Amino acid sequence: MPLLQPKLNLKVAQRQILTPALMQMVSVLALNNLELKEMIHAEMVENPVLEEIDESVPLLDDVEGRREQLDQHLSASAAEREPAAETVKDPFEEIDFGSYFQEYLDPGFRTQREYEEIEKPSFENFLSQPTTLTDHLAWQLGAMTIDPRLRAAADFIIGNLDENGYLPYSDEELQDAHQQELAGDLDGSLLHQAIHLVQGFDPAGVAARNLRECLLIQIAAQQREFDHIYPLRATGFEHKDHEPPSAAEMLLLEERHHIFARAAEIVDKHLQLLQKRDLKELSRVIGLTQEQAQAALDFIRTLDPRPGARYNRDQPRLIEPDVAFVKRDDEWAVVMNDEDMPTLRLSHQYRRLLASTRTEKEVREYVKERFRSAVQLMRNIAQRKSTILRTCEVIVRRQHDFLEKGIEALHPMMIKEVAEEIGVHPSTVSRAVANKYVHTPRGVFELRFFFNEGANGSEGADTTLVVLKRKVRKFIEEENPAKPLTDEQLATMLHEQGIQVTRRTVAKYREDLKIPPTHMRRKRN
Repeated sequence: MPLLQPKLNLKVAQRQILTPALMQMVSVLALNNLELKEMIHAEMVENPVLEEIDESVPLLDDVEGRREQLDQHLSASAAEREPAAETVKDPFEEIDFGSYFQEYLDPGFRTQREYEEIEKPSFENFLSQPTTLTDHLAWQLGAMTIDPRLRAAADFIIGNLDENGYLPYSDEELQDAHQQELAGDLDGSLLHQAIHLVQGFDPAGVAARNLRECLLIQIAAQQREFDHIYPLRATGFEHKDHEPPSAAEMLLLEERHHIFARAAEIVDKHLQLLQKRDLKELSRVIGLTQEQAQAALDFIRTLDPRPGARYNRDQPRLIEPDVAFVKRDDEWAVVMNDEDMPTLRLSHQYRRLLASTRTEKEVREYVKERFRSAVQLMRNIAQRKSTILRTCEVIVRRQHDFLEKGIEALHPMMIKEVAEEIGVHPSTVSRAVANKYVHTPRGVFELRFFFNEGANGSEGADTTLVVLKRKVRKFIEEENPAKPLTDEQLATMLHEQGIQVTRRTVAKYREDLKIPPTHMRRKRN
């Protein structure tokens, strides 16, 4: 048996190592104005060396220059100082705690201001976030008195709904997920009971497996609500808490029931014809007049194909332009938005502490580290500003026609081209324009909006994809609804304008614009 001996092996490998300073520079460059302000305030809390310059307070040099005046003021007579001392009050004593916390303190501590007729919002009236679909369904489940096992299964179903309210999993997948997450078997019968229970919740249509089931659930829910208001008796329809309807109203009520039945049949058996909007074929297959089929289609249009989306809408995002393109003396200039941006400086107090020979070694090392961190942050902020300015100056030069004439004059421009012009890596330009906005006379745009590929062709080489899609949309908006344009016809029309694109490319642009194909846009008389 050979003896084990130590060996020395040389292995060559490439690794990308980012220093903390470089990582901070990359992260600062990607921040927009609002995020940068939050980051600066957080750094000032953690790093005592950083200070914000207050324009209303004189700088240290001005204070030193007025030292003589300050000494003269401090040497004032005692008789002049005593009256002022008598008027000084403790700010802590002036706080009216009873007014702030009158709902939470002992009644004996409450002040007279409680009884003044001042309308104040309560802390409980403020919501930290809007109600989600999961919260809405969980609230309905919590209000029910049911078996604990069924409640747990229904809660599991609610947790597996997608953002539109659908249940996109089969029974087997749900049972496997239940076994892995909760370490327990989920009986098939109990699973179906839980799904049926959640499907009865508001909004109608949740927990459906597909569009057909979602629409059928909504039709059934509306029919139940209608029957509750107009219960069917042996003598006919009778409006709840009202006199029996007249003969004309009876016909309308019966027609409403027919609409429910026709709509359910269309959704259940002829969903493809419904998607094609082929009214003639639909009425022929079902055996109805076009008026009857149209009434059922009008009712189906009132249904919500995505019932959960109303609870999962994105909250509006506050946008503050980072830069502005302004015209000065017939020249376009780039102006950084520095309004409300904190102006940082290094603390003079900690400078004196660092320079003092009495400062302990541990304190000195800590202050040195805080100074290095503060200086690095200030450099990164300045570097961010310089990179954004240089990038925007190139955008202004290359998109001069857009600023003068509008979106139709937008030129193709790539991130790589701008990076080469200012002498940085393309990823640096990508971070410089990410999530940042610019204010222009044409409106507020994301900086990424100006980076677009160009189409092919003699004239199309200078046409951006944004402009090309606008042309496609315009052609379709102006088409004859009885004879909508095909993708081949759209490509031919673009060829006539010097833009060489294929039919497949036009189809892709049309799909990006959420425009249906030709047969779905056709409107029959």
